[in-house]
Amino acid sequence: MLKLLLPMLMLPPTILTMKKSMLFTTFTCYTTLTALMTVHYLNNPINLPAWKVCPLLGLDHVSTPLLILSTWIPPLMAVANQQNMQMNSSNQQRLFLLTCSLLQITLIMAFSVTNLIFFYIMFESTLIPTLILITRWGSQMERLTAGMYFLFYTLFGSLPLLIALLWMESHTNNIMMLFPLLMEMTNSSMLTSPFLWLACLFAFLIKMPLYGLHLWLPKAHVEAPIAGSMVLAAILLKLGGYGIIRIMPVLTSVMEVMTLPLMVLALWGMIMTSLICLRQTDLKAIIAYSSVSHMALVVAATLIKTPWSISGALILMIAHGLSSSLLFCLANTNYERTHTRTLLLVRGLQNILPFMTFWWLMASLTNMALPPTINIIGELMIISSLFNWASMTLLLTGLATLLTGIYTLYIFLTMQQGKLTLNLACNPSYTREHLLMTLHLLPLILLMLNPKLLT
Repeated sequence: MLKLLLPMLMLPPTILTMKKSMLFTTFTCYTTLTALMTVHYLNNPINLPAWKVCPLLGLDHVSTPLLILSTWIPPLMAVANQQNMQMNSSNQQRLFLLTCSLLQITLIMAFSVTNLIFFYIMFESTLIPTLILITRWGSQMERLTAGMYFLFYTLFGSLPLLIALLWMESHTNNIMMLFPLLMEMTNSSMLTSPFLWLACLFAFLIKMPLYGLHLWLPKAHVEAPIAGSMVLAAILLKLGGYGIIRIMPVLTSVMEVMTLPLMVLALWGMIMTSLICLRQTDLKAIIAYSSVSHMALVVAATLIKTPWSISGALILMIAHGLSSSLLFCLANTNYERTHTRTLLLVRGLQNILPFMTFWWLMASLTNMALPPTINIIGELMIISSLFNWASMTLLLTGLATLLTGIYTLYIFLTMQQGKLTLNLACNPSYTREHLLMTLHLLPLILLMLNPKLLT
């Protein structure tokens, strides 16, 4: 882990001392080399005991794919935001790249620490760079409201988790995430407490987010710059699923009646957010609500805690991270040319940007989990696990899948087909944009050819 962390710790000094003309090129090359360096972890999963890796750092088959994803997205963030930052001053560009690098360091630490207290610290540390991205580089005045929603939802949700973890630390010898079954509980009856169970899960359910706790997400996505939307959809939402996977084995299982309301909220939330997508007019809001719908499947899968559902949740998190980031990049390319995100005002883009229509088609097919994409593998594993848990869930998951296909095709056909509604003299698509879309789709294609890397 040190060979990954030390280069990342040297990235902020590099940004502060580099020439302005070389800032984005250096940052992109630096982070791309770091991402390529982590790919070999998939060929040799680190299932060693934590003390053979590092007392505080370690990886296993759950954290390794998410760690690689957290190193793959930052160079794409720099490429996507490069044009928007060209007119800014040198100090503004350095501050932006420095914020992205600090966010990447905290994400790497969050997915590699083995102690729950340190995981909580890194989990909360991601809040500060993300808040700076939203409130400083957002495009509208509503970004301050979105930042306040994001800040207070996360802080209030994390306070019960902190209290629960400190109590567990004081009553146990350690709270290592990789070895929950070896923990010596001195007061195991307290670990069956519904309040402790809810306190540990509440912060992660907000981060996912669970339907009913999701009000901060659409606002944050709509007001954030493209880099903020990418990191929110691709990585930060996955911190919630990763936290649930880690915390559930630590706590003794409580009565099923505690899990049932959350399962109902998750499954019902899939349908409600899909219906909301059919009524939305803002393109980024539709993509944000579709993320809530997909993450509801992950919440349901992690709560039933079967090996099949956990594998499906991990696959869906990785697939959704890449496909939703791709959709936000495509939405940004449209916004840079049309200066609007309203679907009814943007029609017939196939006539002026035919190659971008191909990327929209591929992104739409992956978002609606069309076979043989990696998304369908994760969804089928989760749906089959839920069907084994309760056969009635098949009706809800099937309806949510149908609605996902409907609103995804609605977005694609509304924007690409028909006559132009705006008299646009827009620029053609750039090589930078095609490279950005390729680097999103390439991992999805490779994982589709070899999905056992994630299982």
